[in-house]
Amino acid sequence: MSHRLSLIRLLAISALILANVQFVFGILSTVLFNHGVAWFFFEPALVIASLALTILLLTRHDLIHDISYRQALLFVTLSWIICGFAAAIPIYLIEPVSFTDAVFEAISGLTTTGATILVNLDVQPESFLMYRQFLQWLGGMGVVVFVVAIVPMLNIGGMKIFRTETPGPAKDEKLAPRIQHTARHLWTIYLVITLLCTLSYYLAGMNLFDAFAHSFTTVSTGGFSTHDASMGYFGSHLIEMISVVFMLLGAISFALHFRFARQHHPQVYLKDEETRDFLLTAIFLGLILFGILLYFPVYTGTSESIYQSAFHLVSFMTSTGFAAGDFTHWPVITAMLLIFAGYIGGCAGSTAGGNKMIRNIICMKVVFRQIQQLIHPRGMFVITYKHKTVSEEVSSATMSYMVAAATLTMVFSVMLQATGLDFWTAFTAVAACLNVLGPAFGELGNNFQPVNDIGTWILSFTMLLGRLEFYCVLVLLTPAYWRY
Repeated sequence: MSHRLSLIRLLAISALILANVQFVFGILSTVLFNHGVAWFFFEPALVIASLALTILLLTRHDLIHDISYRQALLFVTLSWIICGFAAAIPIYLIEPVSFTDAVFEAISGLTTTGATILVNLDVQPESFLMYRQFLQWLGGMGVVVFVVAIVPMLNIGGMKIFRTETPGPAKDEKLAPRIQHTARHLWTIYLVITLLCTLSYYLAGMNLFDAFAHSFTTVSTGGFSTHDASMGYFGSHLIEMISVVFMLLGAISFALHFRFARQHHPQVYLKDEETRDFLLTAIFLGLILFGILLYFPVYTGTSESIYQSAFHLVSFMTSTGFAAGDFTHWPVITAMLLIFAGYIGGCAGSTAGGNKMIRNIICMKVVFRQIQQLIHPRGMFVITYKHKTVSEEVSSATMSYMVAAATLTMVFSVMLQATGLDFWTAFTAVAACLNVLGPAFGELGNNFQPVNDIGTWILSFTMLLGRLEFYCVLVLLTPAYWRY
């Protein structure tokens, strides 16, 4: 019973964090923007906070005990679902959309997917736009990691929660002896990079509102914008290249950023196998995209092809999803290349989605080992990563993840086709949501409005699966999980 109460208290804390965010935006709407939508933030904030505080008050004598790994799985998944539904309420109250679409928009924000059903963003209330942007920033590092950072009692069970939400197969790295200190270090680095991004955007020509708004969704690799034209609205290659730099920073492990802050030497990045391969892969795919744009040709000038290929390749590979032009009308081969880049993804321990570069590296090494084994049947070949032997457990988990990614893509694509979408539209929509990427092609080249309610719920679930890397959610759907 004590473990269940601990779980309920933790969920109440997650909901309370979201309520405080809405309350702050109610104040901002009143003090700074005065668009008459403040009550649409205050109302859900008061209801959610009242429920959360009541739960915390009723269970105040029950300390948060150590929770098992099974309970950590349930807590993380339920936290994202609860926060997703709670975050949807202001969207539903402010926008003329159904609750289904509001939940989709909120989950897209919190999971940093960036897929949207909204139009005419340029005329929306500024407080509402900033709320959308901030949801992505909060979800980038993770609501649960924030809970771990602020609740000292989680030092015992916190590592289980931290490992559950942290992306990538290697999740045991701690930046400090106590796990809440690790979470605080990560949030500090996250905040510093965000402020640097804001300053860079502002100096490059954005107004202060847009600079803050887009820094939230650049560093979180989320991709929401305050304008329908996304980054193309500003018409500035300087802003686009600044965006490239900070999208890349968001897609590199924040633990690595922490070590750089301690050592002050760029060799930290170059010596890291995952980061080095990530950057080399981005350069290689960017050159291919550049060559395609030149070959057809899509743009009249070489320089424009360079800017467009660099920006969009990084935007897709980091799962950000910003646009600086109408890439949906590029040749189909470019769409396939961009989707492929989205599946590759960023580095483990970053805000980026996709398979993560560490899995791609291990997967390729497993394939190469099998080839060597065929050539030398009696040979003994060991897979190494960062000069350390990769265990069979990690290799197996990596290959299992890759198979799951391919299988889920096909299953959800078929399910979406059953709702009336053509294959290309359904496939790219699933790829966009499963990799928490955002942009899709076909009928959804502009936004996700054409998807019906059933398809929207499927894609909302797909985004949660992608953000929590499949198994954290899928295990809860098995009878065996609930049997013990």
